[in-house]
Formats: sequence, C-alpha cells, structure tokens
Amino acid sequence: MSDINKSQEVEETAENSSKENSIELNENQSVETTSTDEAETPDESTEPDNTITDTPVESSEPVEEHDEVINEIEESNAEDAEDEGNKDRHKIEVKEYDTMSLEALAIELEKLVSKEKVQAIKKHVDNINSEFKTKFQSLIDEKKEDFINDGGNEIDFYYSSPVQKRFKNAYREYRKKVNEHYKSLEQNLKQNLTDKLEIIEELKGLINVEENINTTYKHFKELQERWRNTGPIPRDKYNNAWNSYHHHVERFYDFLNINRELRDLDFKHNLEKKLLIIERAEELAKDDDAMRAFRELQELHKMWKEELGPVAREHRENIWERFKVATKTINDKRQVYYKEIDKIYEKNLEKKQEIISQIEEISTQENKSHGGLQKKIKEVEALREAFFNAGKVPIKVNEATWAKFKDAVRSFNRKKNSFYKDLKKDQYKNLQLKLDLIKVAEDNKDSDDFETITPLMKKIQSDWKKIGHVPRKDSDKIWKRFKSACNAYFDRVHAKRNTASEEQVEAYNKKNEFLKSLKDLELPKDKDKGVETIKEQIKQWQALGRVPNDKRYIDGKFQKTIDSLLNGLKLEKTEAEMIKYENKLDSLHNPEDNRNLDNERNFIRKKIDEVKGQINQLENNLQFFTNVDEDNPLVKEVHTNIKKHRESLELWNAKLQKIKTFY
Repeated sequence: MSDINKSQEVEETAENSSKENSIELNENQSVETTSTDEAETPDESTEPDNTITDTPVESSEPVEEHDEVINEIEESNAEDAEDEGNKDRHKIEVKEYDTMSLEALAIELEKLVSKEKVQAIKKHVDNINSEFKTKFQSLIDEKKEDFINDGGNEIDFYYSSPVQKRFKNAYREYRKKVNEHYKSLEQNLKQNLTDKLEIIEELKGLINVEENINTTYKHFKELQERWRNTGPIPRDKYNNAWNSYHHHVERFYDFLNINRELRDLDFKHNLEKKLLIIERAEELAKDDDAMRAFRELQELHKMWKEELGPVAREHRENIWERFKVATKTINDKRQVYYKEIDKIYEKNLEKKQEIISQIEEISTQENKSHGGLQKKIKEVEALREAFFNAGKVPIKVNEATWAKFKDAVRSFNRKKNSFYKDLKKDQYKNLQLKLDLIKVAEDNKDSDDFETITPLMKKIQSDWKKIGHVPRKDSDKIWKRFKSACNAYFDRVHAKRNTASEEQVEAYNKKNEFLKSLKDLELPKDKDKGVETIKEQIKQWQALGRVPNDKRYIDGKFQKTIDSLLNGLKLEKTEAEMIKYENKLDSLHNPEDNRNLDNERNFIRKKIDEVKGQINQLENNLQFFTNVDEDNPLVKEVHTNIKKHRESLELWNAKLQKIKTFY
C-alpha cells in the first residue's frame, strides 16, 4: 500500500470503525477455550464499543472547561511528539526581553543559539527578535531626525551599529540551524509515519491470522513495543494515527475476549499504571507551583495516551473521571496564576501610561535655553529607561502602548530638534563673529607694535569668550585657528620680554648695589620716621626699573630685607603687613601682563571666603553653649578664635582693596 493510501486509511479509520459490528475468526484458528460463563462474547444485537481512548465518547453537549484543557494538553503533546526537543522549551526561562537593552538582547540570543536545542527556542527567539527590531527602529528614527535637522538629505541617511551586526550574525546562525534541523527532521518524520502505518496494518491483520493465540499475543506485544520505539511523526498526522492505532488495539482486546487470561493480565497492568498516574496527578494538584505542575501533567497525559493500553470496562469511566478531576484542579490553579499575572501586567500598564504622560508633559514645556533643554533630555532618557524596565503589559494593549510611547518620545524629539534648529541659526551668526576675530588675530600676529597690538589682542580674546556657541563641526577648527594666531603673537611678545635689554641689565646691577647698601642702613629711633625711611627706600628701589626675568629673584631678596627692617620698628601687625604687601604688589605689577596680579587677586578672594566660612562655623558652634557661662574655657576659646579671624578678615579685605588700585 502506498504512503498516500495508508494516510487516507488512518484518517478514515475512526469513521469506518462504527461499521464493524463483529469480529470474524477463521475456523482453523487455534484458540484456548473458556467456559460459557467466563466468555464475554458481545451481544450481536448491540453495537460494539468503538471507544478510541478511555475518555467518554463525544456527545452533542457543549464542550466543558476541562475538555478544553485536555484538548490544549493533547495539542501540546502532539507538538512535542513531532520533535522530542520541543519539550525543552518548557524549561528555558522566558525573560523580560522588553526591559533589555539592544546589547543585552544580542547577548541573550547568542547564548540561546549556542547552548539550547534550536527547536526549543522558537518562542524565545521570536520575542527577542521582535523587541530588537522595535527598539532598533526607534533608535534609527531618532538618528534620522537628528541627521535631517543637521541639514542632511533624507535620501542620504544611513545608520548601522556593531550591536546590529552582532544580532544579525546570531539570528543568521539560528536560521541556519533551524533549516538544517527541520530538513533532517522532515525525512525522519516521513519514515516514522510510514513505519507506524505499517504497524497499524499488521495490527489489523492479527485478528484473522491462523496461528496459536499465544503466538498472536506475543506478536501483538511486539507490535506495541515497535510502536513505542518508533520516532516522532508529523503533528498533523499524530492524532489520527494514534486513534487508528488505539482502535485496532481495542479490536484486538475484543478479539481476546475468548482468552480472558491474557486480556485481563494486560488490563490489570494498565490499570495499575494508570492509577499511579492518577496518584501523581493528585499530588501535583497540591503543588503550589501551578506552571510546573501543569507541565508535568502534560507528560502524564502523554503517558496515559501513548504508553498504556485500555483497562477493563468497569474501571474506564471511573479512573478517567478521577484523572479529569485532578487535571481540572491543576488547571484551576494555573488560571489563578494567570489572573495574578494579569494583575501585575495591569499595574505595569499603569506605570507605563504614567511615564508616557510625564514625557508628554515635558514635551509641552517651552524650551528657553540649551542648559534647560539638556536637563529635559536627561529626564526623558530616565523616563525611557523606566518605561523599558516597567515590565510586560497585557498583550491586547502592548502594541498600542508602545505606539503611544513612541509618539510621545517622537514629539519631544521634534521640539528638541526645532529648538536646536533655531539655535543653530544663532550659532552660525556666532561663527561669523568669531571668524571676524580670527581675521584680526591673523592680520596682527606678526606685528612689532607691541604697545598698540597687545591691548588689541587681549580685547579680542575677551570678546571671543563673550560670543556664544558655534556649530559643533566648526568649533574645534576655528578655536585652533584663533589660538594659533594669538599664541604666535604672544610668543613673540614673551620672547622679546625675556631678552635682557641693556636697561634691564643696568637696573639689575644698580639694584644689586642698592641691596648691599641696605645692610648698613640705620633707621631713626622714631617709629614714624623709620616708616618714612623704609618707604623712601622702596620708592628708590622701584625707580631703578625692571630687571631681566631670569634676575627677578633680586626682588625677593629686597622684600626680605624690608621685612627685617619693619620688624625692627615694632609696628602694628596690620600696618607692617600692608607696607610689605604694597611692596609685593609693586613687584607683581606688569603693565603688559596682568596674569600675576589676577592670580593674586583670586587668591585673596579665596582666603576671604575661607575666613568668612570659619567665622560662621564658630558662631554656629556658640549656639551649643546657650546655657553655658561666658567664663567657660571652651566658650572663651571660641570667642578668641572669632576675634582672630575677624582681624584676619580685615587684613585680607584691605589687601583686596589695595590690589584693586592696580587695575
């Protein structure tokens, strides 16, 4: 018989089984006789029991909930039966792929493809692929908008990334393995179907065979073993093939009515095994892990249907009902689990809707500055991350929620890009202003008129800082041009300054001699006259002029000599400090370069802030001594420290006022 004819017969067997009203035996067939009382010859006036399984015969009554569950289990088992590796899909964790980044999704796909059976990860891969495509497309949309807003032509836009390449390689490897697996599986399925159809044909032939019933029974058991050991068949043929097989097994057991001993032995074995299955199902009904229990329940149904034969009629309905009760209990727990999951999904939906509302609210706010918008960008990025981490939502609203989220983000991005588009207009104006300053710097960088050009170069440096941002692509380039021109000029200024002129050398020699004469200087005993004498020495020193840069250490020596003379006058600390400080400022002052004075002024301001902070801290500490006597040593120490700091603050403020006179 051809494979086509065999397949057709499998599909038609159940229908034809109702037409077979008796079992014919060849007169020459050898059978073991039994007494009339023990024989269970069917009543010819009644239709034979053509039940295919131990389940009740289908009726016209509405399908009950537990029947739907059994159908679901059988469909799942049919899928597993086609490919044994399918069962592993129940053991592989389905992670929250919607919370994963693009890189994490690529890594997860690589891990699944390399470590798991390819037929067991279809659902996982489909979910990962869907999430990756959605998120990557969202990223492309953002990059495309930025590209267009930067002045690019949409037709020229192209974007790729290493993570995309990594994902594509992993997915390509998955598709390759899938194709190889199912190509091999298809050949095996066809051959296994052919083998099982041949077993069914041999079963049909057992009833009319002319041989000893024990030999026939042995042949029957061999066929059952072959059936169990034959591999998977196409899932669309699974139920028909099994029903046909089971029907002919039932016919054979009816045929064994005339040899109850063999038949009852099998019935007893099958009953014992099915009772064990029921007991296990009842244990699972008490398991708190509903999903794990349901997965094992599927295996029990598979064993019940595929590995065990019928039991005696008086037990069939009872044990099947008992099995169904346990099945219903397990399924009820699974439905409760699903409802709890649905509640979690609904809460996740509320979170995501709130996040979308926050993004929409940010989008409606007016953008006034670059800094303010950057803050909003960070807020939206945080909300995007929160959205991805919020978990799954009900599948019926998943696409709509994602679409609403994308619209909210896209709306924000459009306003952001519009702001920067307007900002870039200002940036191009700033660019032109800075280009004008570059021209001034480059035109004057080689000038020798240092007295005139130096103030000009300082001014354009100050103007440069006041001009706002320029387009990013031009920023570094124009800054390098401007810096190069300014440095070229000031390098020449510094080089000339560092070259010791004859006047500076002469000033050094004079100062050296003057410094020696100060060693023999005797100050008047009168303090005021002594101060006037010292100030006069300082004026004479300054009148000698500047010395070469590499000889400026002589100013430090002079400062130390003056300090020594002042100490001999026993002046008030503040007065002495200010005389010393005036001398220090004179040495720092350079009409062509204020950097030393700038550094000194910044230093003084920093010291003032530090002293003020110390005073505030000490005054705060006094609050802890509200109920303590003023003579308390700790309190007195705090007051003393405050007084010292206030005196110090007065001195620093006096120095700050003095240095301001040099500008």
